[in-house]
Amino acid sequence: MQNTKNLLTDQDGAAVHLVNEKGSASLIITCDHASNDVPKSLESLGLDQSILNQHMGYDIGAAPIAEILSEAFDAPAIFSGYSRLVIDINRPVDDFTSIRAISDGVIIPKNRRVTCEDKTARQEELYWPYHNRLAAIVDAKTTNDQMPIMISVHSCTDEMHGQKRPWHIGVLTNHDRRVGEALIAVLEEQNPDLMIGDNKPYSGWDPYGYTVENHAVPRGMPNVLLEVRQDLIADEAGQKKYAEILRKAFAVVLADKDLYTAF
Repeated sequence: MQNTKNLLTDQDGAAVHLVNEKGSASLIITCDHASNDVPKSLESLGLDQSILNQHMGYDIGAAPIAEILSEAFDAPAIFSGYSRLVIDINRPVDDFTSIRAISDGVIIPKNRRVTCEDKTARQEELYWPYHNRLAAIVDAKTTNDQMPIMISVHSCTDEMHGQKRPWHIGVLTNHDRRVGEALIAVLEEQNPDLMIGDNKPYSGWDPYGYTVENHAVPRGMPNVLLEVRQDLIADEAGQKKYAEILRKAFAVVLADKDLYTAF
């Protein structure tokens, strides 16, 4: 049985990484699936590193894009420190997908027969530190006069169930479509050669997961979730290219002062 006090050791990295924490913009960038690291005590979850390097391990290319946008707009950005296979930051802790025993048909040995103590350790040392830090940033950025915008950066596979995904960038929104609709319009105008997915390849009308639904939506915070296709941002050149595409579009969208209000 795993000791809940020793999930992370001195050999492990931090559960949460912050970039530009004191950034002045009324903007918060999140990257829930930034890393494919696994605590040393979990022995790579019993997986070969090649599995952890795939989409099931993390959102390939998402973290560099989030970091570039953070620097470009002087906005704080928060990054998960460990793989979604250890515990998924973007899921409720009581959801069956929080700690998956099987992902994309692959058995995760160290996630089988996980005890309540194991779950508690992962929640207390990895999950809640991320969400507590994010909540503190949201509180600090929210004033009586201005509501910050949340941009949640993710990436998706180029194929699902044997079907190729044609969208280069997916823009997900729910009831509050202010940022999403503006972003789609600008992206399409600036990049007529790209296919922009409006609630594709997933729909914002389905549950976002946890981060946007629990930090942005209840406050009426303007928000958007991005899904950039992984094959386009698998290397540094692609990451810089699509970060610049998004930077140029957001430069227009974020200039609208009317967006910074509660929905």
